[in-house]
Amino acid sequence: MSTRSPSPHHAPIAPSPAEAADSAAMQPCIWPARSDLILTYRSEAAAAEAAAAQIRALGRRAAVLALDVADSASFPAFATQVRQVLSGWGRERFDHLVNNAGTGIHAAFAETSEAQFDELVKIHLKGPFFLTQALLPLIADGGRILNVSSGLARFALPGYAAYATMKGGIEVLTRYLTKELGERGISVNTLAPGAIETDFGGGTVRDNAQVNALIASQTAPGRVGLPDDIGAVVAALLAPGTGWINAQRIEASGGMML
Repeated sequence: MSTRSPSPHHAPIAPSPAEAADSAAMQPCIWPARSDLILTYRSEAAAAEAAAAQIRALGRRAAVLALDVADSASFPAFATQVRQVLSGWGRERFDHLVNNAGTGIHAAFAETSEAQFDELVKIHLKGPFFLTQALLPLIADGGRILNVSSGLARFALPGYAAYATMKGGIEVLTRYLTKELGERGISVNTLAPGAIETDFGGGTVRDNAQVNALIASQTAPGRVGLPDDIGAVVAALLAPGTGWINAQRIEASGGMML
C-alpha cells in the first residue's frame, strides 16, 4: 500500500508475498521518488527489514509490519497497526495499495488436492478481497490499488490450473473494484508479470538453469525477467499522471508465449 501527502513524502504500504524475499527484492525501486513505505512480511522478517533499511538509506521513511494474508481474521488488527503508523507520520490515509502476496503450487489438475486449492484461495483471492475491504477506509480518495496477477492467466502451462484460476479471479475483482470505487477517484489495475528470477516457488526460475533457459526461449528478448523489470512497471503505474489508466490488465512478461 502507499500514500501521497501534501508534503514531499508519500507513505506507502505493500503487502508482501507469502515468501517475503520476492517482494523485498524489488521494494527499493518500485516506488515513486520521495515515497515512504509500509512493507509487510509473513515469516521473513529479516528480508523485510533489509528492504526497509535500503529505503531509509534513500532518505525515505519505512515501516515493517507482520501480515499473513491467509488469515483474514487478522485484518482488522492489521488495519489498526497501519492507522498507527500513518498517525506517526502525520497522515490519516495512504495512497497506494499493492496486493502482491502469493505462493506457488505446481500440481496437475487431476492431482490437485482440496487442501492445496483452499490454500491458494485464501492467499490469492480471499486475502486480497478482504484485506482491501479492511483497508478501504484508510485509502485516500484519488488513490491507487494494484492487484498482481500472472501471465499464466493468459497462457496455459500444465501444473498451474489452480494457481491461474485464482489469478483470473483477481483480474475480475480489479474490474469490479474499479466500478465500485470510481466515485472516490480510486484507480484499480492488474499487473501480470511473467516468470521472474526471485525466491518465489523455491527460486526455481532463478536457480534451475534448465528451467531458466526454457523460459528465456519463450520471451521476445530471449531472457528471463528480473525483479527490477517489474518494479519499474509498478513505479510507472503509481506515478503521478497515470491515474487515468484504470481497470486495465498490464502484462510485464517480456513478450512471453507470443
